[in-house]
Amino acid sequence: MKEKLDLIVIGAGPAGLACSIEAKKRGMTHRVIEKGCVVHSIYRYPVNMIFFTTAELLEIGGIPLVCSEPKPKRIDALKYYRRVVEHFDLPIRDYERVLEVSGKDEDFTVKTRDREGREHFQRCRKVIVATGYYDNPNRLGIPGEELEKVSHYYTEPHPYFRKKVAVIGGKNSAVEAALELYRNGVEVTLIHRRPEIGQHVKYWVLPDIRNRIDRGEIRALLSSQVCEIRPREIVVETPGGLEVLENDYVLALIGYSPDDGFLRSMGIEVEPETLIPRHDPETLESNVKGIFLAGAIVSGKMTNRIFIENGRFHGRQIFEHWPEVGRFVGP
Repeated sequence: MKEKLDLIVIGAGPAGLACSIEAKKRGMTHRVIEKGCVVHSIYRYPVNMIFFTTAELLEIGGIPLVCSEPKPKRIDALKYYRRVVEHFDLPIRDYERVLEVSGKDEDFTVKTRDREGREHFQRCRKVIVATGYYDNPNRLGIPGEELEKVSHYYTEPHPYFRKKVAVIGGKNSAVEAALELYRNGVEVTLIHRRPEIGQHVKYWVLPDIRNRIDRGEIRALLSSQVCEIRPREIVVETPGGLEVLENDYVLALIGYSPDDGFLRSMGIEVEPETLIPRHDPETLESNVKGIFLAGAIVSGKMTNRIFIENGRFHGRQIFEHWPEVGRFVGP
């Protein structure tokens, strides 16, 4: 087994990269392990997505994010975070999945598997978990959800041209997908379990979706939920009773949750209802000594609490309360 590192960061999203930058500034031997590509969650966002926030609130490591529009787009963010990785020469092992974290503070072993199926073991003193939640979509839990026509992610409208698409959800991702689909030749039905579209929808998007609904250009079934998905139909429970709709595709954009099973496998206690992992809010150390949390994983299901804008400071927060920083010696 290789020599012991000071730190392993699990996850190469903005929060994980920020932790790596802080570790590198302090001369710590470390590695970032990412099961996908760098900032994999942002890569999976819709191709034409515009961030709600401004560019400076996505910045990490003191590197400016320069873009031509008032609000950055997905492509701007991808270019920016690639540049950050290159600028700091961050030690990232991408397309490598963490299978297990064992051991104890000052002597953890992280077991991983690379894209060729080879397993690796690396010892380290500390671990930071910055895995986010985007790879774990919330499930409908209904018959037919496993059909190929169902997706929990939306990328672009072209595959759905001239098709009947049901978009489930009432927040930004669902509303923006419904609008883009409508404008690209798709017959859209927006289905939301609440009586109105979410008030937290981007301020420039909310009047747009309301106008499309009012004009009948997008059909909205509110206070409704899909109860069955069939190859060519969906069954929707509405205030007026069951409706059977012709349907080609379903986009279930109902949010995401952290991988609580992975957290529990490390011994981290997770609150059953909120999926918030037990941690010290000052130090961000979990109940397992030596394992810290960073980014959206800290907030469990409460995904409206931690964004890139505040999660990017978690690396600095962790190291401010890390008394042993700079004093690691020997393997």
